[in-house]
Amino acid sequence: MRVAMMTREYPPEVYGGAGVHVTELVSQLRRLCEVDVHCMGAPRETAIVYSPDPALAGANAALTTLSAELRMAHGAAGADIVHSHTWYSGLAGHLAAELYDVPHILTAHSLEPRRPWKAEQLGGGYRISSWSERNAVQYADAVIAVSDGMRLDVLDAYPFVDPARVHVVRNGIDTSAWHPGPVTPGAESVLPAIGVDPAAPIAVFVGRITRQKGLGHLIAAAHRIAPEIQLVLCAGAPDTPELAADTERAVAEAQSSRGNVIWVQEMLPRESVRELLAAAQVFVCPSVYEPLGIVNLEAMACETAVVASDVGGIPEVVQDGVTGTLVHYNSYEPAVYEHALADAVNDLASDPVRAAEFGRAGRARAINEFSWAQIARDTLAVYQDAISRR
Repeated sequence: MRVAMMTREYPPEVYGGAGVHVTELVSQLRRLCEVDVHCMGAPRETAIVYSPDPALAGANAALTTLSAELRMAHGAAGADIVHSHTWYSGLAGHLAAELYDVPHILTAHSLEPRRPWKAEQLGGGYRISSWSERNAVQYADAVIAVSDGMRLDVLDAYPFVDPARVHVVRNGIDTSAWHPGPVTPGAESVLPAIGVDPAAPIAVFVGRITRQKGLGHLIAAAHRIAPEIQLVLCAGAPDTPELAADTERAVAEAQSSRGNVIWVQEMLPRESVRELLAAAQVFVCPSVYEPLGIVNLEAMACETAVVASDVGGIPEVVQDGVTGTLVHYNSYEPAVYEHALADAVNDLASDPVRAAEFGRAGRARAINEFSWAQIARDTLAVYQDAISRR
């Protein structure tokens, strides 16, 4: 079987969970079948890369994406199956399936109807991305949802989809790459470089500056988090200049009122993120929308307790009272949520014994329940089913 894996992100250009998913899935799938990676961005030897038509330079980002997708669909000739990830490659998958009469599998990592704030970033392009996603979902031979919660979202947002076509194959984690312990011997520790004291309690956030990740709620909650707790925000790549400015003001206010807020805006290497997660007592995930949340798995694999919103697929990863604390989120009660978030962080950071117990349980769960090898086998089974149905 020859698979055309279609994605916007692929190493070294990985910005979020979808990119991590594709990277790990391809590595394991190549043990089972032939996989060609079709991606966007800078040229690289590890994948076939597509760029937009130069004549569209300066056009809306949604249009330039569609342009690159047309080239991607052309490049997928000869594949037995095409597998697209997110709306960024959904049109390419659909067109390739029609052109070459092969099945199209779509993995839904998020849904445009659940992210209306993307209109701030794309403007009218959000309507184009929404159309592209809807089209891909409607005609795909199978849709893979990364959690049970995501499957329900797919069926709710797109009620015309036959439930039998929607399969759950969760995200996974490489527990050999994400593990507890200090920095690799001989390597330089990131902690002193960013001003973190490993002897004091640490609460960490890792994510993009986008409304989906709920960073604004965490910064608001920071005013109630005990000042002796170091709050480390690894947050960059803002969706819009306005959101960047809002975040800068909010962080400055938190630093002024409580101190002990460390903001790391550049993207850290994976080993530095791992070291930081492993050193923390608490990882905080204040997302307002999260189909699954690979970053929670990364923290759990590092034996770090998690405080997270109870949205989307997060409860399928973080077990409340076992591997962390879930905080109820209501969009119409932000202050209530922020107070509860701060209280949960304070409770765990002040109880190192319980935090350590949660951390150990989290790593055990990551190892036992979220193996990429099994996820690859489950994905291959979806491929085989789609081909047999054709």
